Amino acid sequence: MMNHPVIAPLSETANSSGQVLDQLCVNALRVLAMDAVQQANSGHPRLPLGAAPMAYVLWTRYLRHNPANPSWPNRDRFVLSAGHGSMLLYGLLYLTGYDLSLDELTRFRQWGSRAPGHPERGLTPGVETTTGPLGQGFANGVGLAMAERFLAAHFNRPGYPLVDHYTYGLVSDGDLMEGVSAEAASLAGHLGLGKLIYLYDQNGISLAGSTALTFSENVMAHFAAYGWQVEQVEDGNDVEALDAALERARADETHPSLICVRTHIGYGSPHKQGTFEAHGAPLGEDEVRLTKQQLGWPETSPFSVPDEALAFFRQALAQGAAQEATWQQRLEAYRADYPALADAYERVLAGDLPGGWESVIPRFAPGDGPMATRKASGKVLAALAPHLWNLVGGSADLNPSTNTALAGRLSATTYLPPFSGGRTCYTGRSRGSMGVGRPECAFRGARARNGGYPEWAGLAWGLDRLWSYLPRLLRLHASPDAPGSAHGSGR
Repeated sequence: MMNHPVIAPLSETANSSGQVLDQLCVNALRVLAMDAVQQANSGHPRLPLGAAPMAYVLWTRYLRHNPANPSWPNRDRFVLSAGHGSMLLYGLLYLTGYDLSLDELTRFRQWGSRAPGHPERGLTPGVETTTGPLGQGFANGVGLAMAERFLAAHFNRPGYPLVDHYTYGLVSDGDLMEGVSAEAASLAGHLGLGKLIYLYDQNGISLAGSTALTFSENVMAHFAAYGWQVEQVEDGNDVEALDAALERARADETHPSLICVRTHIGYGSPHKQGTFEAHGAPLGEDEVRLTKQQLGWPETSPFSVPDEALAFFRQALAQGAAQEATWQQRLEAYRADYPALADAYERVLAGDLPGGWESVIPRFAPGDGPMATRKASGKVLAALAPHLWNLVGGSADLNPSTNTALAGRLSATTYLPPFSGGRTCYTGRSRGSMGVGRPECAFRGARARNGGYPEWAGLAWGLDRLWSYLPRLLRLHASPDAPGSAHGSGR
């Protein structure tokens, strides 16, 4: 087993029988997902069955998080872009010790449960962003990685890596079929977001059949052309191959990484593995029983987890507490050397605005004469920018038209590779990813903004639905002047 500096090694007992324990923990994730979907008589059992090994390796060997404090600022982020496989995430959260009880898992997809059909930020502890519409989570993760880079550039000082975390994600065939993923992937490669690592559950099956019916592109070549580091893991059950791939991805600090993992949809199901029938419906009581036999799982009541597996997963509590304590010590030392920056950092995390910021907003009166709303909005942004250093955003190749570029001495603060902490992000014609990535910047302390034409609203309908669930949302700056449209509209 490889040595990882950020995660404590397994115990001596675990090392002597590591493969057995690995398999037990992986199967615990699979069985919890099967049982929950079967009890709800609704859901998607296939992704957890096939993707459990990669999720297990990531969460037990690499992910820095503290289940007792899901809001620890320097935790790694995990985005389940394939949100229909939500029971995989809920299983991980329960097993590692988050405030998500086994009882909640038994009420999966039921009214009032904190284990809804798709993950929802703010409802379930440990869920970083609401996912469901495919491709949205992929682009959300790019926004999270951009925010990490932005805050690190502003706050980190020599010897003080205050903002220093990774963004991981699990994406599906369906995610990569979506146009918004292509836009976001292109932007991530262009910006060189080296702390963005995605695991691709490459099972070749969609809801209605084989992906070969519609999806034959060379994904690895495609992402390599975007500027990503890419590699293939041929056996999705090979935990050591997955471990090595993640190690190599983390070593590349200048490119985002896509690890393509070949898996079997509905792994272990004697009659449904490798078929679309395992995708969006319960396996059935008989098939669940047969699948458990195939996996070598003891015949126990539903939702049973062996004590050895639970104890291993729960090591995350002590590991996370130690990691956060180390970071808190770093923050206190940082505060002693950079008190003003430390105060600013904590204000940003709290979402506080500087006192009197409203007083700088220009006032417009009828006597001022005609003025396009885009011009008025641009004046407001220009007035706010010197007082809100974390006002981040831009437009899809329309800054001159929509007046969203920050003017004057701030015009050079452009978010470009190599990243320098700029606040104006150029997304080219990537209109969808422009909107989808920006809410995640808001989660990380930035004040996000976007600009575009109202005709683009159709591209944001799915996104708008997600925004309605999310706190601290960005504002959409619509243009040009037209009946029924206004700058500053949106959520």
